[in-house]
Amino acid sequence: MGIQDDIARLEVDLRELIIKYEQYFFGIEKREPLRLLDTVERAVRRYQNVSIPNTSQRFKYESLVSTLSVHKQKWTRTNRLIEEGKFQRDRFRMSLHQKDTPKEPTVAAPTTKSTNDSQLENVYQQYIDARRACNLPVENVTREKVAEAISRQKPALMEKYRCKDVDFVVVIEGGKPSLKARPKNS
Repeated sequence: MGIQDDIARLEVDLRELIIKYEQYFFGIEKREPLRLLDTVERAVRRYQNVSIPNTSQRFKYESLVSTLSVHKQKWTRTNRLIEEGKFQRDRFRMSLHQKDTPKEPTVAAPTTKSTNDSQLENVYQQYIDARRACNLPVENVTREKVAEAISRQKPALMEKYRCKDVDFVVVIEGGKPSLKARPKNS
């Protein structure tokens, strides 16, 4: 095969490699296309130290090499984000999962004649579970801090909504759990 055929083959393989990586990052392909990447890199190295006399062929080859370089940097960065759990697709899936599953444990079940301690314990547990579901640290969250936040907000909320009591529930908004107040008149 001549230089022109090799460059045309490199172009086709590079286009296919870009498509395979996009499919991998979207979750269509389960494995990273490392064999095809190796094939493309070998084809690039084949003419790396060879002088290509035809200007248009040399330009085409150098364009393909730079395209591969740019995409490899993007793929490396995306793989690192996936490993760190910060890749947008994974964050989107995680938020969908959080919308489906935490609804049950995050909404405080209405209990009759329950004491403030059991309500506080319930809210605290829901808050800890929600922080774990969002991959946030839970070491610095204590029952006392949650109780302090509730006791600080409760009187102002009761006055604002002119109600006899306020229930607190844990909701996840924007990937972060927070306490929401629900006024009770009974």
